[in-house]
Amino acid sequence: MISMPDVHLQEKYGLFINGVWKDSSDGATFTTKCPANGEPLAICAQATREDVDDAEKAAWAAFENWKKQTPKQRAAILNKVADRIDENTEHLAMVEALDNGKPIRETRSVDVPLSAAHFRYFAACIQAEEGSATVLDEKFLSIILREPIGVVGQIVPWNFPFLMAAWKLAPVLAAGCCTVFKPSSDTPLSVLEFAKLVQDIIPAGVFNVVTGSGSKCGQYILEHKGFRKLAFTGSTEVGHAVAEAAADRLIPSTLELGGKSANIFFDDCNWEQAMDGLQLGILFNQGQVCCAGSRVFVQDTIYDKFVEEAIKRFNAVKVGLSWESDTQMGSQINERQLEKILNYVEIGKEEGATVACGGFRVTDDELAKGAFMRPTLLVDVTNDMRVAQEEIFGPVAVVIKFHDESEVIKMANDSIYGLGGAVWTRDLNRAIRVARAVETGRMWVNTYNQIPEASPFGGYKDSGIGRETHKVILEHYTQMKNIMINLSEAPSGYYPAP
Repeated sequence: MISMPDVHLQEKYGLFINGVWKDSSDGATFTTKCPANGEPLAICAQATREDVDDAEKAAWAAFENWKKQTPKQRAAILNKVADRIDENTEHLAMVEALDNGKPIRETRSVDVPLSAAHFRYFAACIQAEEGSATVLDEKFLSIILREPIGVVGQIVPWNFPFLMAAWKLAPVLAAGCCTVFKPSSDTPLSVLEFAKLVQDIIPAGVFNVVTGSGSKCGQYILEHKGFRKLAFTGSTEVGHAVAEAAADRLIPSTLELGGKSANIFFDDCNWEQAMDGLQLGILFNQGQVCCAGSRVFVQDTIYDKFVEEAIKRFNAVKVGLSWESDTQMGSQINERQLEKILNYVEIGKEEGATVACGGFRVTDDELAKGAFMRPTLLVDVTNDMRVAQEEIFGPVAVVIKFHDESEVIKMANDSIYGLGGAVWTRDLNRAIRVARAVETGRMWVNTYNQIPEASPFGGYKDSGIGRETHKVILEHYTQMKNIMINLSEAPSGYYPAP
């Protein structure tokens, strides 16, 4: 038996409110477990409505000073946060791998370093931001400034717990706002460890962490009247509830939601690059990626060859324990998610699809206690099948044949989603045409799942509202202030002196 590495987790974590750690007001807790073996990792506080209220009050109290910090001062803090992340990369990467089930090679090379990069990026952005001033009709000086919106409620999912936290926290702090932050109850540990690491850097009350279930803690955030904005990443279904809660209170919301992205392969693609991109699109993070390339469109002239080679590649992928450095695909988040994925495989078979490889859970040796699944390809799929239209959120790609450019664009756009996608071709003009024609927030060309800072990420249609990982998100955490100055010494003339 292979035991988990010791990452020196606390036995119990409280809520992080106003710079201190505290138990929930009623003492309720929940246990987070490692998906790879089902073993408990830590006990966490289950926040009550009172706890969320305390966090909101602490955030507003901190806001009075935080909003007055200059961009240079806030940038210095964000850069210190980035340095602290870098100093603890190995620790944070292993915590994320254990709590989420994803391979350590991904958390070391993607989740943690990209998180630090996002803090540095937004630190730079706010130092370069400027207001504007315009003289109107030679009569008025119009000054336009951006001011922080206030206290924000932020909720992130379990698939990228640490990276999604950085996507939310870096801009909200850069903008001069304060936050009440809720990680998923499935994966709270990396954010809680992060809070420990930065509690001496970020002023008390600016960053508060409340943990617990979505139906309790998450709902308390949605219902709370003290937030000026809501920011959510997760399922489209829950996203609707967040949008409705925000609309009910006339506050803005940003939503990064689900997807069913088209990964399009033309017959002139770079073969090795394409095979790599197929796997990167659907096997990265066990396919638990909102922009996963789950609809694989392959030109009919290479379809048979493509499927044959893809099967070989998928069957060669090493599914293993998340903390082992040679693991290529780890555990699904939990049994519930694994059962959902397996059920979709059965739905596909009932619809007429063929399982070309995978389609089953892995129960070999030490993997028997986890929620592991083999990489899966469904072929003989048509675009109207449920497996081609609904988000499976697992390592299951459906392969669909197409003949020409116009046909594949039509099929790619036949979806309620529009988050990601890619086109593989050596023809630059075609790449641009297809990328522009597909109704989605991001199209990769000859790559997939690249998510660097400074490039806007977000969805069309039911995939969400707003853009993250780019300075434009600062507009969502600020509001526009206009100061208009009369340049004339004369009265208006509307009310002449008697």
